[in-house]
Amino acid sequence: MNEHQTVILNAGATPSAPALLLRPWRTEDVAALVEVFRDPTLRRWTSSGVENEADALRWIRDQERNWATGDHLAFAVLETQPQPTSTQGQLAGHVILKEAATGKPSAEVGYWTAAHARGRGVAPRALEALSDWAFDTLGPDGLERLELLHQVDNPASCRVAHKSRYPLDTVLAPAPPAYPREGHLHVRHRAG
Repeated sequence: MNEHQTVILNAGATPSAPALLLRPWRTEDVAALVEVFRDPTLRRWTSSGVENEADALRWIRDQERNWATGDHLAFAVLETQPQPTSTQGQLAGHVILKEAATGKPSAEVGYWTAAHARGRGVAPRALEALSDWAFDTLGPDGLERLELLHQVDNPASCRVAHKSRYPLDTVLAPAPPAYPREGHLHVRHRAG
């Protein structure tokens, strides 16, 4: 899936929030990424360490390499103006499709939301757009299910999962040190 430069997804506006544009990460996102990662809540739930512009550039380059290999397909989530384009909008979050491959029946999704954008449905709308795109793009090649995982003590992620049609499937045992607490596995199946 190295055609990442042309992949742009949209999620409609709501009465209380602007439309969203999802596109692959770009080097011009460095400053916004550094700013977003100043949030201690975001840092608590992500494994990425973005402290400065060099870290942000390295993180974005990793996303570009992952697109080139097709291993992880990450999107910057932007809140757009009335006429969305691929270059405008404020960084509101991130969604990712992990371990997606032709013929593989499952993949994992992940996301985070910038502090300033929380409470406006950014994560559920972005996750819906990503999920629909994944099933439309990879479903004909065998993708049947998407998995969303989070720690049990992250109720906000549980709400996002349910709003995005990812019902709880299994409670997972802790797996220290990376996952010191129980986890939730939410699963969404491709519509028949």
